[in-house]
Amino acid sequence: MRGSFLRSVRPVRPADAPSPTTQAAYASAAATETAQDGCAIRVRGVFKSFGAVEALAGVDLDVERGTVLGLLGPNGAGKTTLVRVLATLLKPDAGSAEVLGLDVVEDAGRLREQIGLAGQYAAIDENLTGIENLVMVGRLYGADRRAAKARGRELIERFELSDAAGRPSKTYSGGMRRRLDLAAALVAKPPVLFLDEPTTGLDPRSRLALWEVIEDLVGEGTTVLLTTQYLDEADRLAHAIAVIDHGRLIAEGTSDELKDQVGAERLEVTLDDEGDRRAAVAALASMSDEPPTCEGRVVKVQVREHRGAIVEAVKRLSEAGVGVDDLAIRRPTLDDVFLSLTGHAAEEEKGEDEGPAEDEDEGEAA
Repeated sequence: MRGSFLRSVRPVRPADAPSPTTQAAYASAAATETAQDGCAIRVRGVFKSFGAVEALAGVDLDVERGTVLGLLGPNGAGKTTLVRVLATLLKPDAGSAEVLGLDVVEDAGRLREQIGLAGQYAAIDENLTGIENLVMVGRLYGADRRAAKARGRELIERFELSDAAGRPSKTYSGGMRRRLDLAAALVAKPPVLFLDEPTTGLDPRSRLALWEVIEDLVGEGTTVLLTTQYLDEADRLAHAIAVIDHGRLIAEGTSDELKDQVGAERLEVTLDDEGDRRAAVAALASMSDEPPTCEGRVVKVQVREHRGAIVEAVKRLSEAGVGVDDLAIRRPTLDDVFLSLTGHAAEEEKGEDEGPAEDEDEGEAA
């Protein structure tokens, strides 16, 4: 059963960039805390800017071992920057970050042996076959050819790529490439895995297959930090969720805790005739402390008490002569949470997660 490692939902307030002395204190304290409380990832006061663009503005974050943290946020919110900091690809400007008790700056070399990363785009050599890609990664990690090949075949079978193992990966479908990319991230059996929007562009069947793989990994003890804009993905996979916007964490909690923060359950009534909206609103208004809202033929009412609400609504609408096509009680969704926290839907903004400055800096950081 999924548990919460975040005791309660809390808004996160950004802090000013800490002094070097404070940064050193963060690092020392974080190492002790990580070892004592089973925390796989700990981030304290992390800032990162690209020129005038502040990508991270004082982020604090904890991820318990053997859990999935879903990191939600629109494009440009700072999700990918945080992942790159944790994966040792970028150095933070201030603050500290540790993974498995290893500092992402001071212990970068050792840390890379303990983590796997699958980014937004499949990082595979299209001219190599599936098995050749995995053997190459194994060799880069220091395994001999026999061990690398054995591990590659194990992963090829696990990710259901056996029939295509000998084909150049450029002939793979999008879903197959994503599975091969995730397999490559697992060659070294990392205890911590960073997945940056791993299902972007996949068809529904491929998304479900990848979800199952992630759930299996977590069941085996892997810790996963998952960035996504797909709220159903976070709802399905994440033990806890952190929402980031403009480089700041603005809320944390389990899916249920975040939904409870939004408000009461709502009654949704789909009318036979959109022209009856005004009459429906008048009939249902006193069932809520908030004014009903309308979207096309759908009237939404936040109800004070869901028990008996449907019966009461049917009675009121019937007395008002309003025809109803459908009527149901809905609990707030993660879409509602995202809209409430950020002021827009999760997938409204398009484009890269970070600005051009990050791409320019990436080579130096790597």
